Amino acid sequence: MARFDLDLLQAYVGQAETMFALSNGYLGIRGTIDEGQPVEEPGTYLNGFYETRPITYGESAYGFPDTGQSMLVCPDGTPIRLTVDDEIFDLAKAEVLEFSRRLDLAKGVLTRNVTWRTQRGRRLTLKTTRLVSFDMKHVAAIRWELVPEDDVDLVISSEIVERAPLPLEDFDPRLAETPDGSILCPTGGSVDGLRAVLGFVTCGSRLALGCAMDHVLETSSPCETVAERKETGAAVTMRIAGRAGVPVRLTKFMAYHYGAEDGDDMVAAARASLDKAIARGFPALLARQEKNVAQFWAGADVEVEGDLAMQQVIRWNLFQLMQASFRVHGHGIGARGLTGRSYEGHYFWDTEIYVLPFLNYTAPDTARAVLKFRYDMLPQARARARELGHRGATFPWRTINGNEASAYYAAGTAQYHINADIAYALNRYVEVSGDDGFMIRYGAEILVETARFWLDLGFFSARREGRFCINAVTGPDEYNAVVDNNYFTNLMAQENLRLAAKVVLSLGSEARAALIERTGLAPEEPGAWSEAADRMYLPYDERLGVHPQDDSFLDKEVWDFENTPEENYPLLLNYHPLNLYRSQVIKQADTLLAMFLMNGSFADAEKKRDFDYYDPITTHDSSLSVCIQSIMASEIGYSRKAFDYFNFAASMDLSDVGGNVKHGAHVASIGGTWMALAYGFAGLRDGSGKTRFRPRLPAEWTRLQIPLTIRGRRLRMSIDHQETVYRLEAGDAIEIMHEDETVQMGPAVPEARRPTTKAPPDPELDSGAVDPAEPDDIM
Repeated sequence: MARFDLDLLQAYVGQAETMFALSNGYLGIRGTIDEGQPVEEPGTYLNGFYETRPITYGESAYGFPDTGQSMLVCPDGTPIRLTVDDEIFDLAKAEVLEFSRRLDLAKGVLTRNVTWRTQRGRRLTLKTTRLVSFDMKHVAAIRWELVPEDDVDLVISSEIVERAPLPLEDFDPRLAETPDGSILCPTGGSVDGLRAVLGFVTCGSRLALGCAMDHVLETSSPCETVAERKETGAAVTMRIAGRAGVPVRLTKFMAYHYGAEDGDDMVAAARASLDKAIARGFPALLARQEKNVAQFWAGADVEVEGDLAMQQVIRWNLFQLMQASFRVHGHGIGARGLTGRSYEGHYFWDTEIYVLPFLNYTAPDTARAVLKFRYDMLPQARARARELGHRGATFPWRTINGNEASAYYAAGTAQYHINADIAYALNRYVEVSGDDGFMIRYGAEILVETARFWLDLGFFSARREGRFCINAVTGPDEYNAVVDNNYFTNLMAQENLRLAAKVVLSLGSEARAALIERTGLAPEEPGAWSEAADRMYLPYDERLGVHPQDDSFLDKEVWDFENTPEENYPLLLNYHPLNLYRSQVIKQADTLLAMFLMNGSFADAEKKRDFDYYDPITTHDSSLSVCIQSIMASEIGYSRKAFDYFNFAASMDLSDVGGNVKHGAHVASIGGTWMALAYGFAGLRDGSGKTRFRPRLPAEWTRLQIPLTIRGRRLRMSIDHQETVYRLEAGDAIEIMHEDETVQMGPAVPEARRPTTKAPPDPELDSGAVDPAEPDDIM
């Protein structure tokens, strides 16, 4: 145990609450101190539990969303307050002798040990273990054990309390709005013995919430208990005549359920979950927790040799992906998971492009569930398309309940590329998992509606010699909004159209008849989609040899990076959007992301020219950027830059690179970290039913091992600087590509060894690089 540093604890309260947060994908609890203080942003969250709120515009217009959605903070069941001989235990005031807090990545629990001395000189040691159950998704529990070294009078107050979110002091449009007043209307509850049960309904969304706590108290010391209902919750108070050396052990169980107000009784469901959890007991919950976590690591652990610190960083990142997704079935994955309220708990394109690749190769059942959740949003997406005057479906840029919640259309609704992102993701899931049935039953319907949308949105331009153009859209780079022929959007729409035509034409008669029944598909539609795809306009500048990000991008003046103070980044917090829209400055990888996703469409020389052009003008003000830059740098031989960008991505949260980790973990960036390992250093490429590897191990590491599940086969690859070993650990025979060689493995020959290609010398990045063009250069 380490000596206690109060100043350090108080300086990093918010960051620690995120870093020590626990979640199972349905229920999340920030890493608050058990006594409730010090605290910066307490939070107990349920995935998809939200309140509606009116969106107010200074000047509104047709089609603007009028109702927003915000993830709610549920009543907090973690506080266990302690009084010793009438002295309240408070870390900020106590004479703390030893203190440690640990997120145990092997067991899936948060532990804390603290030893302190009271003003009267009494010495006590408290050990706590907190878990959010992966096995019982509605349940969390705390094992609390106090050992006094002297006889003392103890008062333990265990609470479940409604806490209003604290107001956010800094301007940042990415943060959640703080609702005014109480938004949980009490509907009843009870206290009985050591149990308290509370019922609520949200005022606007009309979602019913049941939350409850119960306790098991173990001590041979004399005690008395009383439970009481309070205005903001409930408390169970235990008065104990503590004896020297006699432990007081308290196990606190919490349960949370929510559903439609007129659905099943959520209070009764919370009671039932408590009954089940108490019957199992904390040791059984802990054992199941360890088993689930062990199974996760067996299929997902990425091992790095040569850098112990980075190994821990990688494992913390992977653990966050587990926490965000393990019990996510029936829901989406928010931009910050369930570790904070930033972005209001909304689901974005982040999931499909940055998180699903990890799930495809480690937890395909979860990937399927996330895509099924998108499919379930199809009725709202169809309605949104009609509202905007389009055919087909338009998926929301940000949402919880399937309806658009983005108030700023230029960086929201205009990002139509989310349709193609979803189409791309479901095709990659099917190719990696082999789940053709999902494509037939669900995916084909999404493809039909998104292809209809693209055909309706775009047009065949006479000015572009009949090419298919798509105007007034925003790509991933939100610093260049509402542009014509965004390269990323056009390229991804092309893939969406081609895929839709291919899938529809490949369906058997029965499956096609069912699809026609659901969509009204006309015989001529697949041909029209193919024509639009074949004639898609993809901007290209012959003189520079690069793909312009959009029609007007190269006509803009390059941003004055030299005279932009470091403290003015991210630019979106310090400059009006119009200042950004007028300049060649990029928030995040856009064209380069397109090149990565559609990797086989580009020659290596094209990738290098585009990287050299765009990398110097990309600010990486989005956490989604550097992982893609790392992958592309690795592919074109910029090994130093690839490694630096990877370190940037991997350390985003634990080093608090953006200064905002206190508001939650960057789940998509974390998914991108895995992508940089698998697609970057391991050289993984998927598509067209083939799995290829071009390993390029960083010079700083001696070995990299990655497990992958491919069409039901468990493959583990181990890369060092001499050879790459592929081992089939489970499943039938599999065929992969190493560099340009076909490699086959099966139960009889489960291992293949191939030389690891040595990365070429890393050239200076600016050697032969293209300078960003001034407007006069390209007239």
